[in-house]
Amino acid sequence: MTYTHGHAESVLRSHRTRTVENSAAYLLPYLRPDHRLLDVGSGPGTITADLARLVGEVIALEITDEAAALTRAELDRQGLARIDVRVGDVHAIDLPDDEVDVVHAHQVLQHVADPVTALREMARVTRPGGVVGVRDSDYAAFAWYPGLPELDRWLELYRDAARANGGEPDAGRHLLAWAHAAGLDDVTATSSTWCFATPDTRAWWGGMWADRITGTALADQLVRERRASRDELRELADAWLAWAADPDGWISIPHGELVIRIG
Repeated sequence: MTYTHGHAESVLRSHRTRTVENSAAYLLPYLRPDHRLLDVGSGPGTITADLARLVGEVIALEITDEAAALTRAELDRQGLARIDVRVGDVHAIDLPDDEVDVVHAHQVLQHVADPVTALREMARVTRPGGVVGVRDSDYAAFAWYPGLPELDRWLELYRDAARANGGEPDAGRHLLAWAHAAGLDDVTATSSTWCFATPDTRAWWGGMWADRITGTALADQLVRERRASRDELRELADAWLAWAADPDGWISIPHGELVIRIG
């Protein structure tokens, strides 16, 4: 698996704003203080830390030592060093059957090679009566104003790069189909959005993407694969900054969500 975004500062700046409240609220009704939870794709650990305060035990799973170190650093910062952080593959989770009560994965399935196998693995390690919760954005459904053509180009490039890495950037709309293909039928499907339309939130989102499109693994890939030049990427960055400065600027980021009950 190639993680399209990489772990540059601008990527982490975005991911560290994620909390249970803004990124996993759909799962909150299913969590109990006595639960054991597996957090797949824990990343910089902010959601992991929130989950650890709501359940009895958390295991965090990341695909590389580098990513696991990011999780550990945040958990240490928050005084949660007791949490078990492991390196492993969601396609073959190194846990016995029926080992946890809850599996959580935020923005993971869009990046994996085989999301159906990943869902089967999440279900396998979940005890009967437990749940699997997954949430992924849907890039093709992003909507913004004003309609700058450079942002259309940004979206085209991102989706092409993600697919070249074996992912599915429009994962949100596929989640229910993937669950059914995995043989999981007791599913509640919902959606929710992030919306950025104030001067501060526009400046944060637009500035973050201006940096990400010019100075991350994504930018390097686009240039290396000759999908875009450095000059074009700087033009896209300028467009994000122009969007952020527009008092009418607005963007909606939709996410698909599933709660899968394990029988």
